[in-house]
Amino acid sequence: MAALQLEDKLTCAICLGLYQDPATLPCGHNFCKACIQNCWRSCQKECPECRQPFPDGAEPCRNVALSDLLEMLRPGPGAGAGPGAGPGADPGARARCPHHGRPLELFCRTEGRCVCSVCTVQDCGLHERALLEAERREREAQLRAKLEITQQQATQAKAQLQELQQQSSQIQSAACTLASVVSGKFSCLLQALEMRRASALKGIETSKTQALTQAREEEQRLHNHLEALAQYGHRVQGLLEQVDDQTFLQESQLLFEPPEPLGPLTPPQWDEDQQLGDLKELLSLLCGLLLEEGNPPRVPAKAANSGPMEVPGPLALVSSTPMCPLRRKLWQNYRNLTFDPDSANRHLRLSHQNQQVKHHRQPRGPARPGSFELWQVQCSQSFQAGRHYWEVRASGHSVTLGVAYPELTRHKQGTHTDNIGRGPSSWGLCVQEDSIQAWHEGAAQRLPSLSGRLVGMDLDLTSGCLTFYSLEPQTKLLHTFHALFSRPLCPVFWLLEGRTLTLCHQPGAKLPPGSQGETSGFN
Repeated sequence: MAALQLEDKLTCAICLGLYQDPATLPCGHNFCKACIQNCWRSCQKECPECRQPFPDGAEPCRNVALSDLLEMLRPGPGAGAGPGAGPGADPGARARCPHHGRPLELFCRTEGRCVCSVCTVQDCGLHERALLEAERREREAQLRAKLEITQQQATQAKAQLQELQQQSSQIQSAACTLASVVSGKFSCLLQALEMRRASALKGIETSKTQALTQAREEEQRLHNHLEALAQYGHRVQGLLEQVDDQTFLQESQLLFEPPEPLGPLTPPQWDEDQQLGDLKELLSLLCGLLLEEGNPPRVPAKAANSGPMEVPGPLALVSSTPMCPLRRKLWQNYRNLTFDPDSANRHLRLSHQNQQVKHHRQPRGPARPGSFELWQVQCSQSFQAGRHYWEVRASGHSVTLGVAYPELTRHKQGTHTDNIGRGPSSWGLCVQEDSIQAWHEGAAQRLPSLSGRLVGMDLDLTSGCLTFYSLEPQTKLLHTFHALFSRPLCPVFWLLEGRTLTLCHQPGAKLPPGSQGETSGFN
């Protein structure tokens, strides 16, 4: 307490800091010499405390005694920051400003440091300040809130880690069990196949032996008959050469009758279908499982970067259409599409992982809910933004390729078997035998005939363009529709009886963020 009182006595009333080169005025008040001189430059030359005028031309006198006292009290190297600091100072006492020796009672939020009252006047006058205790309480509250959040996150992360570990353990156990089951099934299958193979080979060998025995018996019978015929021929020839009539007549009466004809041969009993029996049916089932159309098409390794892939048969083939810069540029937005089975008309059958559709005379059964009553099918994907390109191969003419809004009706209206381009909600290109027609809002624009059967469709929703390209024997623009597409568009197709459409796939092509993997049903 005495130290604080002494400090107040040695504090300049202008800068609120310890005296620096103290000077005494005639009224007896003391100030830092520099402080009082600066004060007089901006105001009248008088004492700031008692307002007593200071004589003109006079200079403040240096207070020698006060200067010596300050020198004695001023801390030296290694000493405390104020008059009360020293070896015996209280360790819990407030720290002092290194510049002014005053207690650090405030916190400058602008500069992020603790300051004394003098600093607030000289350095932080316009800064945001707070008491140390208030700032600490606020900071502690913030840290406790953050600590609680981190503890909650740690608890959640531990629970997720435990759940993930349990899932991993379950997956590992399930995989081991499944591998054991599959291995056992294949072992049984291989054992059964091996037994079936041995049985089939044994049956074949037995049937072969029986058939060859029959053949050898027939062969021996033929040899015996030929020998008898030869002997009879020799005897007849000898009689014919006899010159004595009596001898000829006597011996001719004793001649036996020629051997009877053998009749038809008995063919060896050999029937491959009978030998195979139910094995043929078993092998057919296995071959059907291996070669069924639903299997993924094989992709030749060297064809991975060759372009879109078509699926004209059981195996996928790479398009052999010559490359051109325009088509290569279109491939930058290539989309691999698939037909939607739920939308297909009863006469349309999908295959090759829903990449191929064919029109059959006989319907496949009752219509699915939401399927087209018209001979049409749509894709499972729709587009609502960006640019997209795909290619379609047709087996012949009398097909229509296009896009439509979701409100395109699926019910048959009138005598038409299709409605692509018949109204304002769809756009289509109808490929006929002698020409092609661009349809929209019930109006058709006649175009030249199509030379090839591979067609590219480029949909640019940003610029409002739907462009059709003929890709065989070279890339050629067929027609472009211009419209302000306001809703998602889905590729839709119509085909006549016996026709086939195939969606060509390009390895690595994906749908962009602006597309929808599954379209909502049309009306």
